[in-house]
Amino acid sequence: MVKIRLQRIGKKKAPFYHIVVADSRSPRDGKIIEQIGTYDPMKEPAVINLDKEKCETWMKNGARPTDTVKALIEKA
Repeated sequence: MVKIRLQRIGKKKAPFYHIVVADSRSPRDGKIIEQIGTYDPMKEPAVINLDKEKCETWMKNGARPTDTVKALIEKA
């Protein structure tokens, strides 16, 4: 199963995330299929960069977003 989820990139106490398409069996920071955006919760307000076209394409092809990513997509 393919999921759209967050991949943590930031340092300790300074989170930064890539929004990625990955196999649900791969580890959180493991192998990905494609990066479709970024999320920076440290800025005020939080910065969300998302390629909506790629996101829609992956969702049409059966990729399921996690609850957190679903909320970010609605905000973006």
